[in-house]
This record gives sequence, C-alpha cells and structure tokens, in this order.
Amino acid sequence: MNIMLFHSTYGLRPAVRAAADRLRAAGHEVWTPDLFAGRTFDSVEEGMAHKEEIGKDELLKRAVLAAAPYSDRGLVYAGFSLGASVAQTLALGDDKARGLLLLHGTSDLAPNVSVEELPVQLHVAEPDPFETDDWLSAWYLQMGRAGADVEIYRYPGAGHVYTDPDLPDYDEEAAEATWRVALGFLDSL
Repeated sequence: MNIMLFHSTYGLRPAVRAAADRLRAAGHEVWTPDLFAGRTFDSVEEGMAHKEEIGKDELLKRAVLAAAPYSDRGLVYAGFSLGASVAQTLALGDDKARGLLLLHGTSDLAPNVSVEELPVQLHVAEPDPFETDDWLSAWYLQMGRAGADVEIYRYPGAGHVYTDPDLPDYDEEAAEATWRVALGFLDSL
C-alpha cells in the first residue's frame, strides 16, 4: 500500500519517522511530508501557534503539493492529530484514495462531500479533550452519510497522542494495540 503519513502539531518528530519505518517493515511504501519545514515543538500550544502562523490554507496547500506526485497510485492517507485532520481532508477530496487511517484526530467535513465506500479507521483516546464523545458521534454520522465505511477504536486512559514515546501522553499498551489493528486494516485494503 502507498501511504501518505502526516505529522501532528508537534511537527515531524522521531515518532512519526518510527511509525513510517514500522509501516515500511510491514511492506508499505510511506511518505512523511514535513508541513512545518523542519520545525518541531515540545507543546501542543507552541505547535498550534505555528500552525496559525502558517494558516490553514497554506498548510493544506503544502499537503496537497506533497501528495500530488503520488496520488495516481491510490494513496492511503494517514496522520497523527493535526495530521489526521489534513489526511481526512485530502482523502475525502481524492477519488483515487484507497483508505484513511486517523490517529488521534478528525476534522470537519465539507458540505456535500461524497465518497464511495472509503475505508476509514480512527484510533483515539477515551476520553480525549480534542475528540469529545459528542463530536465523535456527530463525525461518525457525517462520515457515514458521506459514504465512508468507518471503524472507531477507543483507548481508555490513554493521552491524546498516546503513540509517541517521547510525549507525556504515551501509553505503550494502547500504542501497540493501535499498531496491531492499524496494520491489519492496511493489509485488508
């Protein structure tokens, strides 16, 4: 599978590269574009401030430009938190998308979005301050109406970006469970 993997608001950190290596070891081709041009951050607040400086339109432009050379291959879009939001936006706009793997995040849906049975898998902490129960229920219904085939996996007690071993949110058990399920999802596509 060809996977476009987007980083979180922390930037292109070692955990993102390690995730890409894990996916490559499972036989996938993976690209990890750096939407922050080399900048990484130690807190969500710093990363979000940088994202705001860049602006949503510029961030999406960078993501589209990174994915464009590979989109004819039928990409699986994937991402962590902010990167999941970016991945979702791109996947829903790419009629050749093969799947969508969301880790720790989702995004609003544009009006009248329609996909044809796009396989989507979401992994998220429970509770998650950025992905509340009410939000996830509404998101799930909207994705279903758009034509996506959605699976949601919740990890009780895990922190928001629980797959990054260098962050305080890290939860090894939840991270390993996430990767087992996600690799199975990717193998099924």
